[in-house]
Amino acid sequence: MSEESRVRLDPTSLRGVAHPLRVRILGLLRQDGPATSTTLAERLGLSSGATSYHLRQLATYGFVVEETGRGVGRERWWRAAHERTLLDEKTVLEAPADAETYMRAVAASYADTTERWLGESQVLPEEWRPGSTLSNAMLRLTPAEAARLRDELDAVIQRYRQHAEPEPPEDAELVVYQVQLMPFVRRADDG
Repeated sequence: MSEESRVRLDPTSLRGVAHPLRVRILGLLRQDGPATSTTLAERLGLSSGATSYHLRQLATYGFVVEETGRGVGRERWWRAAHERTLLDEKTVLEAPADAETYMRAVAASYADTTERWLGESQVLPEEWRPGSTLSNAMLRLTPAEAARLRDELDAVIQRYRQHAEPEPPEDAELVVYQVQLMPFVRRADDG
């Protein structure tokens, strides 16, 4: 994945995306491609006025851009400006409240994706069953090991075809890979 396909959040841009609806809209544009505020409103069960407002906010902060050459009349099409959003520790420390709002919205989006998959998993074609899992592991790691694990998982994912790459094989489907690496640190005063 190229550096241009990623956006690294800073405290200012974080404010522009730290809203549950904006995270959902951005996710839909990344997953399904360009859309209008009306089509997004239908998918989200909202008014097109609400989605239009949040699309304009996302555009102000550079997360979405207008898709030119589409639409008729006043119809505006929007697409995600990047394939991936990165939030680093420096930004979390500089804007903790906005970072928490953003991370809670991302976590809710992950939960929605998992719920949708569970609803569809019973009718999943047989050839896709071995390639799916909903699992976890409890590890005891040092901070350095946790960082290395995160980097190694990211490197593995980069070896596979990304969603936005053109002309995938005919039998390729969207596969969502979610990672939550969550240290639960005991403090000395916790006993």
